[in-house]
Order: sequence, then structure tokens, then C-alpha cells
Amino acid sequence: MVRFLIRAAIFVVTAALGLLVASWLLPGFHLDWEGLLVAVLVFAVAQSILAPFIFNLARKYASALLGGIGLVSTLIALLVASLLPGGIRVDDFVTWILAALVVWVVTALGGWLLPLIFLKKKVAARS
Repeated sequence: MVRFLIRAAIFVVTAALGLLVASWLLPGFHLDWEGLLVAVLVFAVAQSILAPFIFNLARKYASALLGGIGLVSTLIALLVASLLPGGIRVDDFVTWILAALVVWVVTALGGWLLPLIFLKKKVAARS
């Protein structure tokens, strides 16, 4: 249970970092501070639900797309999060694609690096 909560917290933190980096790098990606928490939570929940669903669809119907599942689920999660007012606003098509790429890279790196940092501290504490 503790491991699940740590992974969920890491996922929410990386989602927040990804959205913040996208808002800093892309002039057409707007993240309103008042709706930041809601946007992050909606994005994280949508991403966690959509990724396995899209993976199963791609595995069954289009196995050539399996490598791009993270990008596709990130793009769809951004679309879902942008439906709520006061959170995410994207100006054009190119920004949608670049935002999905930026958020995907940040969440992938964070999801890979943050557990290593926490596990390293945990292993050092046991020694």
C-alpha cells in the first residue's frame, strides 16, 4: 500500500512538472495557476486510466503503434484536462503535439528517475 501511494505521488508530481515545463517552453500552452491542481489531478487520473486502455486497443488492433502509446495517452489526457475551465488552454495544433511530447518526456524521465532517488535513500537508510 505504501509503495502504491509513493508511486501515485511520484506520478502526480511528474504530471505537475510536465505541465509546468510545457507552459514555460511553449508560448501557445497556457496553464492557469488557479486551476493548476485540478488540471494536474485530472491529467494524472486520465493518463493512468487511458494508458492501459489504449495499450490494450493497440495490442489487439494495431500492434505497430505500441511504441507510441505513451504519447497518444498523454495527448488524450491533455485533451481531457483541457475540457475543464480554468486549467489548461492550448492555442493551436502544433502546440498540442509539442505539449504532448514535452509532458511525455518529463513524466517518463521523472517516473524513471524519482523512484531511483527514493529507493537509493531507502537502501542507504537500511544499511
